[in-house]
Amino acid sequence: MFLKINTDHARFRQIIRGKVKKELRKYISRGEMLGRKGKDLVTIPMPSIDLPHFEFGDNKGRGVAAGDGQVGTSLGPSGDNSGQGQAGNAEGIHVREVDITLEELAAIMGEELGLPHIQPKGDKNISSIRDRYTGIHNIGPKSLLHFKRTYKQALRRQIATGSYDEQNPAIIPESRDERYRTWRPKTVENNSAVIILIMDVSGSMGDEQKEIVRTTSFWIDTWLRSQYKGLETRYIVHDASAREVDRDTFFSTRESGGTIISSAYLLAQELIQKHYPFSEWNIYPFHFSDGDNWSADDTQKCFEILRDKILPRTNMFCYGQVESLYGSGQFFRDLKERFQTSDRVIASRIPNKDAIYDSIKEFLNKGL
Repeated sequence: MFLKINTDHARFRQIIRGKVKKELRKYISRGEMLGRKGKDLVTIPMPSIDLPHFEFGDNKGRGVAAGDGQVGTSLGPSGDNSGQGQAGNAEGIHVREVDITLEELAAIMGEELGLPHIQPKGDKNISSIRDRYTGIHNIGPKSLLHFKRTYKQALRRQIATGSYDEQNPAIIPESRDERYRTWRPKTVENNSAVIILIMDVSGSMGDEQKEIVRTTSFWIDTWLRSQYKGLETRYIVHDASAREVDRDTFFSTRESGGTIISSAYLLAQELIQKHYPFSEWNIYPFHFSDGDNWSADDTQKCFEILRDKILPRTNMFCYGQVESLYGSGQFFRDLKERFQTSDRVIASRIPNKDAIYDSIKEFLNKGL
């Protein structure tokens, strides 16, 4: 019975996985995650799913070309489509919320986008203590009872005492036969990484642009967490000046000032220099802006900071241009021209939500 349940559950999970993979572009582009649950799960909307099964009996006149109609009858929708008709009694399409782990989500994304696994470049490790079951003891909680060892011990006792009957080989464990698994704390080393998210919050960056940044950041974070056991995220916002903020502030701040991008790059460089030496950390700055900067001189200053301070200390620098009606996009063009021969600078245009899917693939397909 339990084997049957496990088999059906596995089939159901495979169906879920296939449907998520098939609709991945929609989930990414439209942000159709209903919400993150805790640390490890997300909930996604999905039409009601039935496992394939056979139905016995005739089709009672149902099937291809079995309905009423004459030659030339329209196959399109009929009747009043204005929405003013009477209430019906037919079933609708039901949407069910399905939980899926972030680990599964990252695996699906990696398969669908063809993302290479990341090879950590730093040697910094985060140490964590985990319990490992390494031995056997004659006392312990019932939840850790080792059935095989208990059975062997009972058999050994019965043979030694002469109570074992080959004609009736019943093994009845006693309390003194019980054996339990024991654990020992073990230090586990995990590669560490940090994402530095930088966003332009000047007046030209509206709610739609921020939603694109939020969605793109979620998927980048999901993939990198599947590659690193230890991952930190730092948030920087900037208009004419830059400051570090928490996650909620990062996605809700609305400013109205100008744009001096170099202020954000200087702050990112200070964070890296102070907290994340490249010999110990894998570092990934992501900058999102609509492409406007105060002056060509400041753009030149940005490129000098990138070349001399940031790129030598990071795995990769990624720039996402979240285009708006008010942004000129000049920074993207200048960045592409200046670093066209560098394989550690990736720039991608994200004009709308439909472009998020391709931009994520562009950011991540080099393995960072």
